[in-house]
Amino acid sequence: MPDYLDDLRLAHVLADAADAATTARFKALDLKVETKPDMTPVSEADKAAEELIRGQLRRARPRDAVLGEEYGIEGTGPRRWVVDPIDGTKNYVRGVPVWATLISLMEAGAGGYQPVVGVVSAPALGRRWWAAKGHGAFTGRSLSSASRMQVSRVSTLSDASFAYSSLSGWEEQGRLNGFLDLTRAVWRTRAYGDFWPYMMVAEGSVDLCAEPELSLWDMAANAIIVTEAGGSFTGLDGRPGPHSGNAAASNGLLHDTLLDHLNDRH
Repeated sequence: MPDYLDDLRLAHVLADAADAATTARFKALDLKVETKPDMTPVSEADKAAEELIRGQLRRARPRDAVLGEEYGIEGTGPRRWVVDPIDGTKNYVRGVPVWATLISLMEAGAGGYQPVVGVVSAPALGRRWWAAKGHGAFTGRSLSSASRMQVSRVSTLSDASFAYSSLSGWEEQGRLNGFLDLTRAVWRTRAYGDFWPYMMVAEGSVDLCAEPELSLWDMAANAIIVTEAGGSFTGLDGRPGPHSGNAAASNGLLHDTLLDHLNDRH
């Protein structure tokens, strides 16, 4: 099995470059923000960070494909880098420090493309998390200064902490009743939003999280980090990996219960 450690090292270099670009423009009074056709915001920093990452990948991995939120797919082949230059743009443009650059390498396999490397870097929080297939999940300042992550062992829903992003998406999908029943059944709920709940699941500080509508670049890095920490990452349909257009992540012990509630099967 490939060890992917060279790719992981490269992903850290890419994250360093993106962090420098995004941090320099965070809270800038002259930050330019546009509205995309789907009515979500995009800032000049989103575009600049993705351009930086793409430029470095062209030099370092010219044969690999790249899929990014702002500029789409470029290239073909069995290896594909998936990039969200700023996950949490709405936070970013309002000066809320909960945003991150998500970088993942996906590789073609029997079940389609699957993430094999993931880095989530949140410079305004001073945090970074990462994983490579078969090597576990880690958090820290750098590859040489890191601690291994492990999901929690909470096995009872009434003892569990559940994190989410917002209520509106669940309502739009007709899943609000199951979602609300879940919030009543758990010990604690918090709407941290975006990448952060998945990283907390990997760290063991949160036991469950879910989002009703997502793109591949929102999920690929999170998926490998959660699973390498010993957790489960699926769609709401139970399909493993980041391919369902939505996500449910857990410590594994509570995953079936999480899916039952969100699909109103409990």
